[in-house]
Amino acid sequence: MKETSIPYCPIIPERWSTIPNRFLFEYHSSKVGEKWQNFQLLSLTTAGVKEKDINASGGKVPESYDKYQTVEPGDMVFCLFDLDVSAVFSGLSHNNGMITSAYDVVRPNSKLLNQGFSDYWFQYVFSNRYYKMYSKNIRYTITSEMFKAIHTPIPPMKEQVIISEFLNKKCGEIDSLIDVENKQIEKLKEYKQAVITEAVTKGLDKSAPMKDSGVEWIGEIPEGWKVIKAKFIAENFEKGSGITKEDIVVDGDSPCVRYGEIYTKYNNGFSHCVTRTNLANVSVPVYFEYGDILFTCTGELVEEIGKNVVYLGKDKCLAGGDIIIMKHKQEPRFLNYAMNCTRSQMQKSYGKAKLKVVHISAYNIGSVYIALPSISIQKEIADYIDEKIDSIDSLITIKQKKIDKLNEYKKSLIYEYVTGKKEVIA
Repeated sequence: MKETSIPYCPIIPERWSTIPNRFLFEYHSSKVGEKWQNFQLLSLTTAGVKEKDINASGGKVPESYDKYQTVEPGDMVFCLFDLDVSAVFSGLSHNNGMITSAYDVVRPNSKLLNQGFSDYWFQYVFSNRYYKMYSKNIRYTITSEMFKAIHTPIPPMKEQVIISEFLNKKCGEIDSLIDVENKQIEKLKEYKQAVITEAVTKGLDKSAPMKDSGVEWIGEIPEGWKVIKAKFIAENFEKGSGITKEDIVVDGDSPCVRYGEIYTKYNNGFSHCVTRTNLANVSVPVYFEYGDILFTCTGELVEEIGKNVVYLGKDKCLAGGDIIIMKHKQEPRFLNYAMNCTRSQMQKSYGKAKLKVVHISAYNIGSVYIALPSISIQKEIADYIDEKIDSIDSLITIKQKKIDKLNEYKKSLIYEYVTGKKEVIA
């Protein structure tokens, strides 16, 4: 073994070299210009460079794609900005297409660098955010020139090919196991949604006589239940007030929720806010309290617009912008489940166009029909759903832990072979 000047790969096998990236990659990409419609849209994802439906909703959409750049099979795509927080950093393309010019598109030098080895090396580098140490600004960005100056450890070409093929086989096996677990998680999530929808529209008594609800979205409901629009259940709807990312402080005097957190931080209900702010930062404070239901009124996916969660805590909390608060006198857990079930979500999404940003109003939410039993039955159903969901979520957690362990094993495997700690035994 011999020493290197690379902090995250301090020793390598004697036969390996360290070469600046400027000799390993060629910048060859060009703008697609007015002919962008002839190119397949590509996206840099956690699974590499993938084709993307240009008409699909979600993410930022430009006015025109003429400034996008070309990508060819075998190219590496790098995200060299936001190195401290970005979820995606690099990927090997297997497709022709175009991708945003915010990324660096380079072609590996085939005489010095194997594409597969390169892909695995940069998975190791970026998953550990090692390039962050080369940044000199608060956005943790490195320039193309900085990238060119960084050294990469390079085995002899034949060994690169052997390492790449070995990791393809091993990582493929791991990915297959992960895929099985992910599919089972998706089935559990579908089952969970089916349990909620069945309970809040059909009740728990399977022998109860049924009647036509008169609403196509809902179908039959138990006799004694009624169908009612949400606006006639709500005491009122309130709109939250803007709380920016900069307003969030760890030791703030007021618990708060921003609309994006409803998508990412909370599931069905919560008792404690994950973020805080200072009341002085909020020009027009809008509060929510125990039992209130919070809806997102802005989102990127039609299928998820209007997602709601119920607050079951004791504090008086601040609602950020793009949140609609529903105040009511029903059993809060039941009403939240009823407003989030498949039948209700279909109503919230109905007629929404797949734009780059999707909106829903208090009027839209108030127009959702739900099946409503007595308060006592609402509580029984909420207790039943809570218990079932706890059981399902426990299974999901077990499977997610398996996925996390498999990903960690895959990560350690890549590290050991692209740094020369282990050698592929023929």
